Amino acid sequence: MLQSIRDRSKSWGAKIIIGAVVVTMALFGVESLVGLLGNNPDTVAEVNGEAITRQQLEMEVQRAIRSGQVPPDQERALRAEMLDMLITNRLLTQYAEEGGLHVSEAQLDQLIVNLPEFQDANGRFDRDLFRNRLASAGFTPLTFRQQLSVDVKHQQLQQGLAVSDFTLDEEQERLATLQRQRRSFRYHALVASDLSSPPEVGQEALEAYYDAHQADYRRPEQVRLNYVVLDRQQMAEQAEISEEALREAWETGAAEADRRVSHIMVTYGDSQGGDGRSREEAEAILEQVQERLDEGEAFAKLAGEVSDDTSTSDDGGDLGVISRGFFGEAFETAAFSLGEGEVSGIVETDNGLHLIKVTELDRPAFEESRDQLRRELARERVTDAFNEKAQQLIDDSFAAEDLASVAEDLDLELQQSDWVGRGGGDGVLSEPGVMEQAFSDDVLEEGYNSEVIELDEDRRLVLRVAEHREATTLPLEEVRDEVEAAVRREKTREALVELAAERVERLRAGESLEIDWQQAEAISRQGGTNLPEALIQSAFRLPHPEGDSPVYGHAAVGDRVMLIALDNVQAGEPNEQIEAFVANMAERLRAQAAIQGLIDHLRDQAEIRR
Repeated sequence: MLQSIRDRSKSWGAKIIIGAVVVTMALFGVESLVGLLGNNPDTVAEVNGEAITRQQLEMEVQRAIRSGQVPPDQERALRAEMLDMLITNRLLTQYAEEGGLHVSEAQLDQLIVNLPEFQDANGRFDRDLFRNRLASAGFTPLTFRQQLSVDVKHQQLQQGLAVSDFTLDEEQERLATLQRQRRSFRYHALVASDLSSPPEVGQEALEAYYDAHQADYRRPEQVRLNYVVLDRQQMAEQAEISEEALREAWETGAAEADRRVSHIMVTYGDSQGGDGRSREEAEAILEQVQERLDEGEAFAKLAGEVSDDTSTSDDGGDLGVISRGFFGEAFETAAFSLGEGEVSGIVETDNGLHLIKVTELDRPAFEESRDQLRRELARERVTDAFNEKAQQLIDDSFAAEDLASVAEDLDLELQQSDWVGRGGGDGVLSEPGVMEQAFSDDVLEEGYNSEVIELDEDRRLVLRVAEHREATTLPLEEVRDEVEAAVRREKTREALVELAAERVERLRAGESLEIDWQQAEAISRQGGTNLPEALIQSAFRLPHPEGDSPVYGHAAVGDRVMLIALDNVQAGEPNEQIEAFVANMAERLRAQAAIQGLIDHLRDQAEIRR
């Protein structure tokens, strides 16, 4: 959790501008900003009375997918985790603000001017760039400052908790000594077949185990659900999209594609490099350049010869790949109206006069784009039909006394779940809001169809309870096989531990036993081998051997019990890199424990409604 908070505060500009609003706009359109930046009644959770909206949840889900952290096919299963994260972040923000953590306007000013997202090529804050990038992302300066303030408070909280705990120098030295230690030992696995006879499992043992573990065999309150799902993506899969439409969409997309551009700039007046020339003289220079271009001279060669932009002239005027929002309106209007290889007319900006050439369109080839274009066009094609069906689903499900007729009228599949509890089931039944509807009074007690549940922008669901059963502890006879297997495992493990203890005592007494030992040489605490972690930990818990006499012990590892013969302990060679890493990890674990303790406390005290 600590690392998560740290990661989320490293680049405020990139997170807020690119991560948040651009994703939202791409998914939901410009109108979604009303939901993100204003009041939105579509609430998926409340934290101490503060709402978390469906738009915010969808934004986090899509951000995780686009960052590559989560495959798209796991999108639906991701929402519960993202909602939990949003709740935690809201709790931390509330705690920080209630604790008086404050960010001054001057601090925000300083942070903003130092963000590289708002700096020009010379590393200076550019007010026009600042406003253009915010506008292209859908932010006003005020809303950007509000989000930045929240992020800074999270970082203040993290740093405050991290430095509230520390490690003494003596503790660090002791930790380093233990960390570099290596141990050589032998081991042998005892398994069920080593027992003289399998343990007996009688009725009394079954009943005793069952009575002690009844919570493990308690079946929660459950329902079996009938439900229908209206899915825009499924509708889109049936849509017919012609090759001509795909090609036209690909060509249209070129107007918005990022592009690599070069320019030739001529300044005038008192501006840098202007040499006091007039605007007319600067324009005449570019007109001569246009004539030479028409005669076949290379743009890159002329840029090196003529351009006053010394930072790019030696590279043929290359400005690299640009997106909308990086340059002024006039420059971008010209650049984004050109096709690949085309040169603009004379363009005037605050810096001077320019000729602009698009050298490359940064977009995939048509064949690479085909599937994505088809999905986008198909989705647009079925949107009106989807909206009509969504409204019909609302009307029909409200009036119908079952779901079968609703499914038939809308040509939808009537699906039925297995038994599911309040914690949710698989697929759509695991998503926020679904089980709340299933166990609501109207649906569970009165037997009505649920309201139409908006799972996301593309899916609507209506459910109805088909069967209901109360929570109960399953009788022993119904779970006898499971209980017997658990008791047998437990008794076998106990018998193996007794056998191991008996053999350890004989070994300590100096008796020679026929044991097929396996050797482990110079093992470190970090492992780095195929040995089980429990075996390594047990070997490092044993006291140091005295002289040539091994120290014996045993360790339970799953269904096996390991005999251990510790032969020697080596001090190990100092490794500054590893020891610094371990010391840093120890500090981070302390801080993480402090953060997690705070989160657990806040959750216990909070009023959270999902």
